[in-house]
Amino acid sequence: MKPSRLGRRTFLRNFAATVATTAAAGVGAADSEPILTNTPPPRIQGKPPQLKSKLRITRLETFLVKPRYLFLKVHTDEGVVGLGEPILEGRARTCAAAVEEIASYLIGKDPRNVVHHWQAIYRHAFYRGGAILTSALSGIEQALWDIKGKLLGVPVYELLGGPTRDRVRVYAHVGNNPALLRQRKQQGFTAFKTGIKNSTQSGVIASQKFVEEAAESFAALREAGGKDADIAIDFHGAISPQNAKLLIKALEPYQPMFIEEPVQCQNVDVMAEIARGTHLPIATGERIFTKWGFR
Repeated sequence: MKPSRLGRRTFLRNFAATVATTAAAGVGAADSEPILTNTPPPRIQGKPPQLKSKLRITRLETFLVKPRYLFLKVHTDEGVVGLGEPILEGRARTCAAAVEEIASYLIGKDPRNVVHHWQAIYRHAFYRGGAILTSALSGIEQALWDIKGKLLGVPVYELLGGPTRDRVRVYAHVGNNPALLRQRKQQGFTAFKTGIKNSTQSGVIASQKFVEEAAESFAALREAGGKDADIAIDFHGAISPQNAKLLIKALEPYQPMFIEEPVQCQNVDVMAEIARGTHLPIATGERIFTKWGFR
């Protein structure tokens, strides 16, 4: 199963009809669209397709989309197709290979047994989890839920318990640019995100100059946004624990919305120590996989 190679526009044009009928309902966030509608997603109309009692997966097809995306189609013998995104940033081809290796288990099986297949793929492997395998499995699971939603004639969110909100607040990335923050605020954004200025120059033990310049950069954003703006800052797990503590203390007077990954997320004990040492919220999670990773 060699992944197809498509440009972004070609992919979107060819998939328009399929995506329009997908049962999976989600909310996207873009920097240029700060306000989302409060109208609930439309429900799928009409009766679900009448199928034979046995339904089988026939093929898994991946699509590489420039510059770094990977999408998946899971085909069935009844023509119902599920869509998923088995992607890890910067590892699209690797994830495609992982999907291909998993395909031998799925071919010929009923796609409606979503949880059973997830458990079988995850638990029966000698080497479990990890960024690549979990990303591939996540995309497959998305596609299987998509198939099930289409078969039942309901959006996937209904299968998972129904919606809990009809609006989502989003933030804009503004770098270390106060002018950009002001521009985004005029567009309607109320929350923003930045990073540590010159973070790669911090070293193992940061100089006083580095810490002060990082704090001054954030202070400039705070001044541009005002006290009513929520401004988060991401350390990207790239700062040493001792530097993270120094930077957080220097940032506290400017009340960041949260500090994201002050240290590597796998360094759980130090993350907890840092959280106990500040009143600021600590965010993490994008590099943690499955419910077991959050325990």
